[in-house]
Amino acid sequence: MDFTVRPWKASDAAVIVPYANDLAVAKNLRDAFPHPYTLTDAECYVNSCVELEGHGQLCRAIVVSGEAVGSIGLFPGNDVYCRSAELGYWLGRPFWRQGIMTAAVREICREGFQALDIVRIYAEPYAQNAGSRRVLEKVGFTLEGILRSSVYKPLGRPPERCLLDSCVYGLLREEAAL
Repeated sequence: MDFTVRPWKASDAAVIVPYANDLAVAKNLRDAFPHPYTLTDAECYVNSCVELEGHGQLCRAIVVSGEAVGSIGLFPGNDVYCRSAELGYWLGRPFWRQGIMTAAVREICREGFQALDIVRIYAEPYAQNAGSRRVLEKVGFTLEGILRSSVYKPLGRPPERCLLDSCVYGLLREEAAL
């Protein structure tokens, strides 16, 4: 499927709400990604991406047929982690299993290693998120470890929460076959 990865535009906010307001998406992300996901949430997120463009992080819209349907970004660390960047991403459910996220991860990693002063990109998917883990493995990330019972996440109706394992995947600049 044809897609592009590009900087966010303010007009993308309203378009992403139906894709982001999906429990199947939210359950695989940190609680900072709200559910339900409102237009106000989208506007705040998109505005922050627009404002921070060119200031050290890379945050991009994943666009299919001219419509923003997901997000991907690299967020550099600080202090002793200043040469690493965390990779975060999500994609609207209608676009899962089509190779879009694998290609988007490959693209953002290529751009990140070129544009940022980093030597390592890492991601922390939940252990049960087989799709996300497979994306990282296809791009060449190495499973560096599993953090047992490290995430306390709502997966059902509030206030139901459960402990989940999470994984740490890493990709070093010299390993990147991008």
